[in-house]
Amino acid sequence: MPDTGIKSFAAYVPRLRMDRASIAAAHAWALPSLKGLGKGERSFGAWDEDSITMGVEALRPCLRSAAREGIGALTFATTTPVFSDLQNATLVAAAAGLAGDLSTLDASGSLRAGTSALVRALESSRSTDSLVVAADDRHARPGSVQEMQYGAGSAAFRIGTGDVIARYLGSASTATQFVDHFRAEGQKYDYQWEERWIRDEGYLKIVPETVERLFKSAGVQPSGIDRFCLPATISGVAAAVAKRLKLKPEAIVDALGARCGDTGAAHPLVMLAAALEGAKPGEKILLIGFGAGCDALLFETTETIARYTPGSSVSATIARGVTESSYGKFLSFGGELALDWGMRSETDPKTALTQLYRSRDQVVAFIGGQCTECKAIQFPRMPACVRCGSTAPTRDVPLADEPARVATFTADWLMFYPAPPLYVGLVQFDNGARVLMEMVDVDPASFDVGTRLRMVYRVKEKDDLRHYNRYFWKAAPV
Repeated sequence: MPDTGIKSFAAYVPRLRMDRASIAAAHAWALPSLKGLGKGERSFGAWDEDSITMGVEALRPCLRSAAREGIGALTFATTTPVFSDLQNATLVAAAAGLAGDLSTLDASGSLRAGTSALVRALESSRSTDSLVVAADDRHARPGSVQEMQYGAGSAAFRIGTGDVIARYLGSASTATQFVDHFRAEGQKYDYQWEERWIRDEGYLKIVPETVERLFKSAGVQPSGIDRFCLPATISGVAAAVAKRLKLKPEAIVDALGARCGDTGAAHPLVMLAAALEGAKPGEKILLIGFGAGCDALLFETTETIARYTPGSSVSATIARGVTESSYGKFLSFGGELALDWGMRSETDPKTALTQLYRSRDQVVAFIGGQCTECKAIQFPRMPACVRCGSTAPTRDVPLADEPARVATFTADWLMFYPAPPLYVGLVQFDNGARVLMEMVDVDPASFDVGTRLRMVYRVKEKDDLRHYNRYFWKAAPV
């Protein structure tokens, strides 16, 4: 029987990183104790990023290493869903250009939503491959410990049988009404209990019991574990759990707290991606998900991993970070600070859902059209070719993964934009298409005509009245 396991993976951490010392300095007048947590930096999304866009950013490179055929299901795990009654997984799948003939599901409710989704995919992937995408961008009350600890990020895994990079050896789960933190429906912030109690009664009791059951069923000894992934922001928890389980101290995988923070439901999968990135064939990896219980999953890397290169590795996505020291920008992007943007911001961004549905392949999947007569590629598709005037049906041309460069650009300080200035200009695709687009993640010092670009799926406009944000594709420097 062929092995079941992980066939590909990718991770995404937003480009922006908030310097924790700057957060602590902003609160020093009232909360001087935060200074002790002011080391390193945490990731946060730009104003146009959320759990959906981050999920898409991880999924796209995860799909590049293999054909998209044979995928039967996609599960999207998050504790910060954009929509409560509109399936987020469907939006992620559509933006990634997946066919509509697959099963989609949202998983939520606890920080182990990602690992629970992974268990179910591994247990059910027999005839078709499955995708598990996890993303989180949690809000934290200004001045709280969580504001210092939280981060934003995502990870995606393709699960199936055959030529896997890590075979699945088994799992064990525990459902326990252990409430270390919670967030009620409709509330913005988590309420968290005392750290010592969470450590002593939660991690140090629930995790070892679950793992010991897994070791017994899988016939594995603690000394055989080469990499131990435990997402925990409480200092010393991973080492204490490893000691109780008799794991090798060197097996503990860096929790990435100093470099990006705790990315919520995505964090176990981000850590697993980091572990796989550096693993050699034959290594055993123990993955933990903790929240209202525990998931423990066991993998063993295969010879295939020596030849595998992820489309977006954890080390690469963390290395591209840009440190931000403006606490005001951090609050504004997170929706914690309502600025007076003036009359130019007083527009109604209502989305025409009928037109969105009719043009969904163009708007969501970024599909252009190629004239069958003169071969010109244009976006959006028009009734007649802009070059030769032909009215013949066009051929679909995906643009989301097409290389491009800056043809022209301008920085507009007059038009309302949540992160001024607004960069906009002509994007010249290598296949000949030319599209007027918004440009993001711009560093003015290195941005110019000819700069290489990649396409990113982002929030185009926020609707604060009906709360249906408009999404579209933007161009970002490679």
